[in-house]
Amino acid sequence: MNGNGKRFRKLLKGLYRNMEHRDTAHEREQRPGTERPDAIRPKAERFRRELPILTSTDTERRAEAPEKPCCSAARSMPMEGDSSASGCSPSGSRQGTDGSTVPSSQRDAAPEKAAAELPARSKMRPNDGGESMIYLPGGTFWMGTDSDEGFPQDGEGPARKVTVKPFLISAVAVTNRQFRQFVEETGYVTEAEKFGWSYVFHLFVKPGVNVLGSPRQVPWWLAVEGANWAQPEGPGSSIEDRLDHPVVHVSWNDAQAYCAWSGTRLPTEAEWEFAARGGLEQKTYPWGDELKPDSEHRCNIWQGKFPDVNHASDGYVGTAPVTAYRPNGYGLYNVVGNVWEWCTDWFTPRYHTVTSDENPIYTEPTGSRSMRGGSYLCHRSYCNRYRVAARSSNTPDSSTGNCGFRVAADVS
Repeated sequence: MNGNGKRFRKLLKGLYRNMEHRDTAHEREQRPGTERPDAIRPKAERFRRELPILTSTDTERRAEAPEKPCCSAARSMPMEGDSSASGCSPSGSRQGTDGSTVPSSQRDAAPEKAAAELPARSKMRPNDGGESMIYLPGGTFWMGTDSDEGFPQDGEGPARKVTVKPFLISAVAVTNRQFRQFVEETGYVTEAEKFGWSYVFHLFVKPGVNVLGSPRQVPWWLAVEGANWAQPEGPGSSIEDRLDHPVVHVSWNDAQAYCAWSGTRLPTEAEWEFAARGGLEQKTYPWGDELKPDSEHRCNIWQGKFPDVNHASDGYVGTAPVTAYRPNGYGLYNVVGNVWEWCTDWFTPRYHTVTSDENPIYTEPTGSRSMRGGSYLCHRSYCNRYRVAARSSNTPDSSTGNCGFRVAADVS
């Protein structure tokens, strides 16, 4: 084992010890009015012993994409024996289950061409449940954070005043029902379907599915053959009982294609944070600074000891319906927790020091696109990124079971 591997194992052991101390009694409480599934205790060690391991070379990881172990896994984490391994940053080609590869120059151009050829809807339609696009008048707000809870390596600060122009944004993330309509009307094939696999969290992997491997840095993510938006846990799974849940296993490129069809776009990071704050200034969460005011769960995050035990005291083990929990002051639901949401910006930890204070957007290619909001896998002891100022990223062709998107639009 090399020095990096030993340090990672040591770090994990320390994190697990911290989680044991922090697993307080209130995390195990049942949310009133919900039916809590039994605590799940997966055989994680069995997965780690029996599965082929995907490797990475830390020295090749791009500085623009700092490692975020529990948040996501990049499609560019290659199989054992692939010398192009580069951790969380993209490599020169991507390999499907049929062994085919697509050069990066062709891959990057293909989604734009595909999106341009999709038939567009005549106008934006309301979201599930009748929620229409929300008009926000824009304005000046404090963006970012200087809090000790933040991750400086992610570029969460320095906090600064930013101005955004008026825009429209969806009250909820794009649902399985909406994405299915998009696919039915256009015949679009997602990147997870083209590659033949996507990342599934190990708790949800059923016996009998073909697991291709797992990244060494994040062994709880399993590359499951056949996993995609329509069968999130692989063959045999379905979205029929979760049509009002956010679509997952969609890449940034897939989200772009949906936007081209729907007459929308992805929000910028600044627009996303302005909307997520709901009119509050410099607060940790969309509702204030306290995670559970009056002991009430306000978002869908991990409850228990990550990554092996989820007590689901917030009512959900995986995704929740897009209108679960209270909306924020602007009427947006689930802007933190549930699923990560793609933004239009390229990701850089220098974001707050190099972008404009007016309608900022980072347009210089870095290999990774920005994501916001955290997901149902975030836990305060390990991935405290379910805060409105938190930032993360992944490669534009990556897809996981905890990442979706919300759409925005210009005001005409």
